[in-house]
Amino acid sequence: MVKIFHILRSINRNQLGFTLMELTIAMAISGIITGAVTMTIFQVVDSSGRTSAHMTAVRQVQSAGYWVSHDVLMAQDLVLADESVDDPDGSRFPFTLTWSDWTNNEVHTVIYSIVGDELQRAHSINSGAATMGVIAEFIDPGNTSCEYTGGTLVFTVTATVGAGSAAQTETRTYEVIPRPGS
Repeated sequence: MVKIFHILRSINRNQLGFTLMELTIAMAISGIITGAVTMTIFQVVDSSGRTSAHMTAVRQVQSAGYWVSHDVLMAQDLVLADESVDDPDGSRFPFTLTWSDWTNNEVHTVIYSIVGDELQRAHSINSGAATMGVIAEFIDPGNTSCEYTGGTLVFTVTATVGAGSAAQTETRTYEVIPRPGS
């Protein structure tokens, strides 16, 4: 009987392979490592997408603030949409800015309006053909408004980029005092 165990022991020592238990443990460890790497890559990609969307929203809000502030500083006359007639949502869009150029007496008229999710600017000189331009995209019309009180235009603009849980929103409020009329 001892001789049989000795023969079996020599067979096991010469085996070149892995046991089922060793393979199972190796597969489990590989699965854990693969899962961790996959989650890390997903988080990096997701975070990058959210950061990109947030930066886009910030740029759109800053662009809107820049152009409105620039034109309001030049304006000698500012007319907001009448809340009771033209403006059922209370945003006071469209609004019109008018000024005379001090050097050549050209009359500039700028009309800001929200069309869909775009803030648009129409600029004309001496009542000529208007040059249209999109100032900012991804504008949230329900959270974008302007109010003119006490000689100051308060312009609040909100941009939302993305959808669902990936949506990134940025809101800024600009207070601008137009130049005195002539």
